[in-house]
Amino acid sequence: MSLNKEHNNKTGKRPPPAKHFDPYGKRKEIEEQNDSPSSEIIEGRNCPKCGKIEKQMKHGFNRSGTQRCKCKNCGHTYTMQPKTRAYSEEIRQAAIKTYYSGVSGCGVGKIFGMSKANVYNWIKKNGSKP
Repeated sequence: MSLNKEHNNKTGKRPPPAKHFDPYGKRKEIEEQNDSPSSEIIEGRNCPKCGKIEKQMKHGFNRSGTQRCKCKNCGHTYTMQPKTRAYSEEIRQAAIKTYYSGVSGCGVGKIFGMSKANVYNWIKKNGSKP
């Protein structure tokens, strides 16, 4: 009997190959779960792409935590109530007023906790002193 590393057991047969994780098999299970009746279909929301109201399905959340939806008719994914990321008009006017009072754009950005580019863009858009 030889002492080959591949045939190290008493029967002389090779051991069975190790089982590897199959990501595609797991994906099939996940897709089956998504198509199950536990996925909630939302009525009353309309798709921004096709405009249909029926068959709007919850489809997770985006990075900011807002509910995402998927239209089962056209497959479009959208956010139900997207959060606005714009600054209010009062903050814009206060930042512009502070800039024109003699504070630099960088200083205004630090005071209001925003980028100096915002301040410069608002001043460019505003055109003249308030």
